[in-house]
Amino acid sequence: MALNAPHAPGLYRGVRAVTREADGRLALDGRGEAIDWVVEMAALPAGAFLDHVAAQGRLTDPLLDGIADAVASMHRALPAPDAGLALRDLETVARDNLRAARAAGMDAPRCQAWLDACLAALAARHPSLCARAAAGRVRRCHGDLHLGNMVLLGQRPVPFDALEFDEQLASIDTGYDLAFLLMDLDRRVSRAAANRVLNRYVARTGDAGLLSGLAPWLSLRAFIRAHVAAARGDAAEAGRYLAAAEEYLAPAPAVLVAIGGLQGTGKSTLARALAPALGAAPGALVARSDEIRKFLAGVAPETRLPAAAYTVAASGTVYAAILEQARLALGAGHAAIADAMFQHPDERRAIEAAAGGSRFVGLWLEVPQALAEARLAARQGDASDADAAVLRESAVRDPGPVTWHRIDATDRGRAEATARRLLTSA
Repeated sequence: MALNAPHAPGLYRGVRAVTREADGRLALDGRGEAIDWVVEMAALPAGAFLDHVAAQGRLTDPLLDGIADAVASMHRALPAPDAGLALRDLETVARDNLRAARAAGMDAPRCQAWLDACLAALAARHPSLCARAAAGRVRRCHGDLHLGNMVLLGQRPVPFDALEFDEQLASIDTGYDLAFLLMDLDRRVSRAAANRVLNRYVARTGDAGLLSGLAPWLSLRAFIRAHVAAARGDAAEAGRYLAAAEEYLAPAPAVLVAIGGLQGTGKSTLARALAPALGAAPGALVARSDEIRKFLAGVAPETRLPAAAYTVAASGTVYAAILEQARLALGAGHAAIADAMFQHPDERRAIEAAAGGSRFVGLWLEVPQALAEARLAARQGDASDADAAVLRESAVRDPGPVTWHRIDATDRGRAEATARRLLTSA
């Protein structure tokens, strides 16, 4: 009750005593001695569980955003960690899971190779993971956060059935908690679904630093599912998850893509389309100026802000955050997409410099102004506050010489195809 009720209001109704009455009968909350305790929960149809929703192909983009929002809300509400709560020793966890895999009859040399790679990845990330623990990112988390442990209450996804039997196993980095869900989405639904949840979660929490541990976290979550499948005799599923565990540890080229242009040219649409296929799983971090501005203001992405939030100083803070998120992603071996207007040459130079030694690709989107205005007018539930008046004001400003790849984004499909060609070219 204590762990779950705050995050799933209405689902957990109370704790009931199972009593042995004087005549030997069992009763709920009777007068006799309590011999056991049960949690009373609201009845839920099988179709309300998110693994069922996913299997039926009903995980829409708004629902994926809701999933990320629910996890972000849960993590924000977790109490501050105990001063003595240390970083969970995932090296020990990995070794324990190797023993479980051997007991389940999995390929011993292959599993040993996985362990060696996982330990190396954890060792390489140890300083950054310790820094996250010192910054309070280690909390008493859900601990078992996969699709089967989230449910729709009404139309709102909520987590339930948190791991309750081992405080150590659940006292983990919030990023490792999220990683189980991302791995589940990646393998059961699509990489695009996992990427959307990752980016929405970062937009709501500002925690781009979780990318520092994501590769070994995803791998460990997949390996756990592999040996669980092997133990129940499903060799095919065990093989698929072992392959996934290996894949998550394989390095991928880190690339920084910047997408600039006026409002309504399709920057965010293109960024979302490109992100899943870029870099390490589950795809690129999208540092979107509109979402970062809302996070810095302490509001949800869809909340409109007053004009005072769009001062030169405020925009400078937003662009600094974009640079920081891009550097964090690249430093962690992931790809990043910077989604902003980049109308000033200094802004473009700064994001190019943020790539460091990684590959940089700059894309500049253009559409007729009338089309851009029509797109802005049609927007609903979006993080951007721009309207036709804002666009007209931006359109008269000279961006200076633009050296990035210019793309006619009138047709979004063609623009995406052009961008993909540019990204795959040498």
